[in-house]
Amino acid sequence: MLEPAGRVAMVSGASRGIGRAVAERLSRAGYRVSAGLRDPRRAAAEWHAVRYDAEATGSAEAWVAAAVERFGRIDVLVNAAGINPMANFLDSDETALDALFSVNVKAPMRAIRAAWPHLVASGAGRIVTIASLSGKRVRNDNTGYAMTKAALVSLTQAVRRQGWDHGIRATAFCPGFVDTDMTAHVTKQLRELMSRPEDVAAVIETLVRLPNTASVAELLLNCRYEDTL
Repeated sequence: MLEPAGRVAMVSGASRGIGRAVAERLSRAGYRVSAGLRDPRRAAAEWHAVRYDAEATGSAEAWVAAAVERFGRIDVLVNAAGINPMANFLDSDETALDALFSVNVKAPMRAIRAAWPHLVASGAGRIVTIASLSGKRVRNDNTGYAMTKAALVSLTQAVRRQGWDHGIRATAFCPGFVDTDMTAHVTKQLRELMSRPEDVAAVIETLVRLPNTASVAELLLNCRYEDTL
């Protein structure tokens, strides 16, 4: 297992939900955390907090530059920022669909691209991108969300292939229902039966600490029984 001491982890969406749980977990484990948030005032005192707007061109590049200026390196990138507006494929208004692709797909891609040379320099760079079981199967009417999460799985496969010889290992993390603000509208699954953000964070810590010889391409996390995907 990789020791966290001295390693730098960038975590997007760190103000709440999965992103915050991951930033807290990695910080406690000994990582130096650079947190990307819309409002840096919501960051924990021990984090390096940077304003990051997933919809804004240039925001990822500025965040990476700030993290490198502060720490001199980047070893881990966790893409946890995401949105979930309704975008059915029959909708003629594609505003929500465009927002989904901007935040859920292009923003992680830009963050990976900006951090890439530093992850290469690490020799043991780790990228975990929060996809979803919705990226593996479709079980509701939000076509746009499922499309973006499937795109993240494909992005992760491309990142794994291109980064392998540089020691970069990438994982598409695909949870089902997680008890966060994003699932506040869900009624078909009791909240007490959803996965907890802190449990997701525990799994992600394991992923980023695995050595180069133990790479996990995709990880599916269920809170209820589902057929093999």
